[in-house]
This record gives sequence, structure tokens and C-alpha cells, in this order.
Amino acid sequence: MTAAFIGPGTVTACTLAGANYGYALLWALLFATLACIVFQEMSTRLGTVTQQGLGEFLRHVFRDSAWKWPLLGLLFIALFGGNSAYQAGNLAGAALGASVIFDTPSSNIGLTLGLAGTAAFVLLLGKYRLIERLLLTLVALMSVAFLTSFWATKPDFNALASGLFKPTIADGSLLTVIALIGTTVVPYNLFLHAAASKARWRGVDDLAAARADTIVSIGLGGLVAILIASTAAASMFAHAIHVQSAADMAMQLEPLFGSAAKYMLGLGLLAAGLSSAITAPLATAYALTELSGRSSDVRSALFRGLSCLVLLIGTVFALAGIKPIKLILLAQFANGLLLPIIAAFLLYALNQRALLGAHRNGVLSNLLGVLILLITIGLGARSILGVLGKI
Repeated sequence: MTAAFIGPGTVTACTLAGANYGYALLWALLFATLACIVFQEMSTRLGTVTQQGLGEFLRHVFRDSAWKWPLLGLLFIALFGGNSAYQAGNLAGAALGASVIFDTPSSNIGLTLGLAGTAAFVLLLGKYRLIERLLLTLVALMSVAFLTSFWATKPDFNALASGLFKPTIADGSLLTVIALIGTTVVPYNLFLHAAASKARWRGVDDLAAARADTIVSIGLGGLVAILIASTAAASMFAHAIHVQSAADMAMQLEPLFGSAAKYMLGLGLLAAGLSSAITAPLATAYALTELSGRSSDVRSALFRGLSCLVLLIGTVFALAGIKPIKLILLAQFANGLLLPIIAAFLLYALNQRALLGAHRNGVLSNLLGVLILLITIGLGARSILGVLGKI
């Protein structure tokens, strides 16, 4: 799960937040992390206790409904189209990180093909434990890299604490706040987490371990995001240096803090891009196989085919230098609709006594879930209006 939401998009959003607003928006990352823990805990509870994925639950609920096909169509657009488009960004982000480390152009075709080939090899092997261990390794590399970069920039810990616990929205920062929350609480990960929990855990007896795993993994992801934003605040914002991406920040760190900071940030970007290049196809394949009533086993031919098709389309976009803006905008539009819908159905599922028994939501979980749902509705409306203004 950490690998799923710490990708190049998140790295870039956190970099720009820190570079443009210093530590002032760290509270948004803290809120997003806590909100993500609430919903992902529900998702892992669904998968662990019922041994069903979220896609399976939705297919069951809508099997006789007139809304079945419109909802399935929306899900297919958002999951397949969106992840295919974003996959190009994952590969491009990983290539940027590699280019910083090896001092080569990020447009190097060999870098992109090598990264895509690595992701394809992992997906085609179809071994859940191997995928899990590889992602754990990448997340560990990412965490160490960003922690080292953070420490090298000598952050202002008083300002950092103030930014975390004193919410403020600086002039012109609203869209950045939305971006920080929107890259953390996403519908794809609700599908991925329920399916991964079903594969990883074996029932009620494993629920405590599944919950602890969720809190640690999402908490680690939130910590990494805060480290990235703080690194940008301490280096770029403090020195009034303008950057457009994490790769720009990596290049700027060398004259300020030495080559080690530059290379560690490049390593972090490489690990973030490669891990997301694996998890985005996984999320798509899990969701679509469950929704279609087919096996969601990572070794099945359909699962491998769907995941590799997402990877292939993203690779083609990345190699061609195509910026699939319309497709990304369409995916954002669908996501703006999808997140509140999926969040609402997750809440509905977690309140079913027949499904979860004593493990259904309590009052506190429902209150937190409804609060976050209202916020996601606002974010969804903002995303849709923003996209309509650009199309």
C-alpha cells in the first residue's frame, strides 16, 4: 500500500508543496494519512474477514440493478484508462530518478525499456510473495533515500511541527492542498487493499495483524510524503529556489548539500516510480477481474494479461513522449465521481451484519467515515469542475 500511493505524482505534489509554501501545508499530508488509514482499515477488514474483494462485493450488490452497467463502465474508464495513462508517469518518474543517479538523459529509451521490462517480469511471474517482497524492498529503499535527503537539508523542526499541527491555507495553496489529499486517498487503493488482504490474510484470526499492517504501511507512506515536502521546504523554499519537479530538486540539492543528497533523492524517485509501475497494473487487474466475476489470482492468464496491457500502454506513451492529457483529464473526471461512490459503498459494506457480524463498523468508524466521505465529495466536485474547465 505504501508503494501504491507514493509514486512520482505524489513525490511531485509534495515537492511543489514544500518548495512553494514551506512547511505550511504539512497538516494536509497528516490529515490525508489519517483519512487514508480509516478507509484502508475498512478495506482490509472487508478482505480479511469476508475473503472478498471490493469488486466482488460491488458485483454482488449490483447484480440485478439497472445501475450495474453505468457503474461498471465508470469503473473501467477510471481504473483501466486512468492507470494506463498514469503508468506513463510512473515509468517517466522512475527514468528521471535513474537519470539523476547515472547522469544520463531521462529520455534514454534503454532506461524506460529496462524499467518496463523489470515490472513486466515481476507481473508475469505471478507470485504474490515475490511481488510483496520486492515492493517491501523498494519501499525500504525509498524510505531510507528520502530520510537521508531530509536529514541532509537540516530542516527547521519548530516550523515543521507548526506546519503539521496548525492548519493554514496560504494564498493560492488550495489546489495544492487538494492535490496532496487527492494523491493519498484514491479509489484504486481501496480495491487493491481489499484484494491484497484477501490474498495475504486468512480470516478473522488474522484481523489484528492485518490492522496493524495497515496502520504501519499507511503511516510509513505518510511519513515518506512528509519527509519529501519537508526536504523541499528546507532546501528550495528556504533558499528561494523555484522548481517544477522532484528531479529539478535533486539537481539543485548537489550545490547546496553535496552529491549524496542528490543521489539519494534520485534513488527515492526511482524506487517510487518502479514500485508504482508494479502496483498500478495490479490494482487494475484485481478490480476488473473481481468486477467481471473472474479469478483474481495473480497467476491467472486474464490477470496477467490485464496487468501487462496496462503496463504496455503506459510504456508506449512514455517511449513516444506522448502526454495523454485528455485521457488523464477523463480519468480525473471519472475519479472525481468514483471516489465518493466507492467510499460510500465501502461504508455500506462495512455496516452489513450478515457480511461482517461483530466486525462491522462501530459508531466511531462510521462518524470518521462519513466525515471523510463529505470531504471526498467536495474534492470530487472540485476535480470535476476543474476538468470541465480544461476539456
